[in-house]
Amino acid sequence: MRTLVVGSRASQLAKAQVKEFLAPLRERFPEVTFRHQVILEGGDRDRKSALPTVSASSGGSAFSSEQEAALARGEADVIVHSLKDLPTSNPSGLALLPPPGREDVRDALCGSTLADLPHGARIGTSAARRIAQLRHARPDLVFVPIRGNVPPRLNKLRTMNLDAVVLAAAGLKRLGLDDAIGELLPLDRFPPSPGQGALGIQIRADNESAREILATAGDLLTDAEVRAERAMLAELHGGCSVPIGAYAKAVDGVLTLHAQVTSLDGSKQVDARLSGPLSEPENLGVLVGGRLLDQGAEAILAEIRPAA
Repeated sequence: MRTLVVGSRASQLAKAQVKEFLAPLRERFPEVTFRHQVILEGGDRDRKSALPTVSASSGGSAFSSEQEAALARGEADVIVHSLKDLPTSNPSGLALLPPPGREDVRDALCGSTLADLPHGARIGTSAARRIAQLRHARPDLVFVPIRGNVPPRLNKLRTMNLDAVVLAAAGLKRLGLDDAIGELLPLDRFPPSPGQGALGIQIRADNESAREILATAGDLLTDAEVRAERAMLAELHGGCSVPIGAYAKAVDGVLTLHAQVTSLDGSKQVDARLSGPLSEPENLGVLVGGRLLDQGAEAILAEIRPAA
């Protein structure tokens, strides 16, 4: 019987994502044993430093570098990531497969709705994009940095005397914590991180037998959507530490991408929305990125990068 080693981070969410990904594969390939292996990342070991600092010390991404190294060494056959945590370029020798169907892409405000937050409300989040977008909508809000896995961050509503915390709806739903959601932030005003809600399925590029098995779980519409979002992010030379939001949707063979860049203080924001053929997601991403640059996105990002 063949065994495939499936790596992931150690969190409850990472384990839930692996279970979600493997469920149909275990039914489809009963002759294959899928063994889960936990790999600790820099962002999991260091919960206090700013993410750009952790990423720099990791030599890559705070939430993917160790897993990618284990994959390259042959210690795992596949890694199941949260796609939004992955840089837009793959390390040499590694490849991304089409992800399975996507969970809810929206951000969730937990503890309140946006309209019900009092003036000067304390909001828990460390994400630059979430802070920038919420400052644009509500300049009076006060942001308190929080890091860690989903349940502990949710618990900080109580332990840190916060009025609300912001989390990805996908993570809450995958962990069965839907009842904590006070409001799902609307996509037209709060586009999420590129790839949010999707899994990043990464293998060694030369592992054809693993590709043959794992690719059967992929959803081609979701793949086109996230490829457009990530191509836009790459065009802006952005990453998870800059306030860039994007959401693509495929309908009847047409792909529409909405993207947004917001200054950290919320005072400046540029948006772009274009549609194109489903067969050319990267081209659409580049075009939307170019449209944002034409509207001044580079000046916004230039102010942010030295601090990031």
